[in-house]
Amino acid sequence: MEVHVEQEIDVDKVATGGADFGGERLDATAGQGLVGPLLGRFDGVKKIAVLRGGGLGDLMFAVPAMQSLAAAYPEATITLLGAPLHAALLDGRPGPVDRVEVLPFAHGVRPGPEDPVAVEEFLARMREDRFDLAVQLHGGGRFSNPFLLELQARHTVGARTEDAAALERTIPYLYYQHEVLRALEVVGLAGAAPVALQPQLTVLPEEETAAAGLLDAGRPSLVTIHPGASDQRRQWPPSYFAQVAAWAAQDGCQVLLIGGSEDADLADDVVSQAQELMHDAGSIRSVAGQLGLGELAALLRASDVMLGNDSGPRHLAQAVGTPTVGIYWAGNVIMAGALGRTVHRVHMSWMTHCPVCGSDLTQVGWTAERCEHEFPLTEQIRPEDVYSDVRQLRATSLLLRGK
Repeated sequence: MEVHVEQEIDVDKVATGGADFGGERLDATAGQGLVGPLLGRFDGVKKIAVLRGGGLGDLMFAVPAMQSLAAAYPEATITLLGAPLHAALLDGRPGPVDRVEVLPFAHGVRPGPEDPVAVEEFLARMREDRFDLAVQLHGGGRFSNPFLLELQARHTVGARTEDAAALERTIPYLYYQHEVLRALEVVGLAGAAPVALQPQLTVLPEEETAAAGLLDAGRPSLVTIHPGASDQRRQWPPSYFAQVAAWAAQDGCQVLLIGGSEDADLADDVVSQAQELMHDAGSIRSVAGQLGLGELAALLRASDVMLGNDSGPRHLAQAVGTPTVGIYWAGNVIMAGALGRTVHRVHMSWMTHCPVCGSDLTQVGWTAERCEHEFPLTEQIRPEDVYSDVRQLRATSLLLRGK
């Protein structure tokens, strides 16, 4: 099997701002896509592997790119090399992904206790698939590009930092770029034009049935709140979420706190504080840690509006078509904010330095030095402003859904 590797085209790299098109000249054969260069498609592609580990939000960022690959190569199967939760959510669900292969623990690809034997067994099994195209959507490639190359696919595309291994075609990995657009720019290297700019996820009928059992018929409007985030600095204070929850309940809404088992204590705290504010124990409760991913998607689909930090559940809510209000630090909006504002609102903190030591918070890349002080970057965002958007989007949602 012929495997294509990077060619020595330093002059072209300069002309294309650090991108490498594998010898294909931009001015001769490539078009300008909606996001970046749209190069020619590869011939004879029947099997595609996409490398994208990480969390729920990371998966959502990759969905439009995978939809674009499916449209560009309609006869090809797409295998996602991803995380266990990706398999749990996508297995048996309509969409661009035909199957999910759970990544082994490997440094820079999937965190955990690495077993070199398990890694090699996984790679050997993947090589048996003889992929025609392997797509790296997992960061800047310092660790993910060498991993991808071990698949020995005929063609490879991805993003690349200066110290990462070369692929056949690459774009430069620059930290502050929206992750959806970055992924779309990568697949453009394989000739896949964008067919969507935001993720879309189908909710299954049985999931809708399960979620319906959580709804309060006496309160036909549902607001869901996710108070957690993987980075403590991205978490809005619990008391602020509680205030918004109390106001929503007072306006006649059912309010459900959501999240994983790791969010259960935080969600209970928000519920407790909200109930104290409104002296009502019935309309606000937590289901954090009680739902599977499919049930969570269905519950979010049934919601009139979802409020959350920059986290996976907010991105999932967007993917199932529910209006969202997101709490963000400004730098994260660049990389992960909703692109539109008609049904998605973003509240930003503009803090750029640690209030304790003065360290610059606008780090470039995950390896940048970080100070030891843990504090909410979003504390300056006022609950009053957030709830104003919750009310507006709830009204919009009710109108659109004919309630």
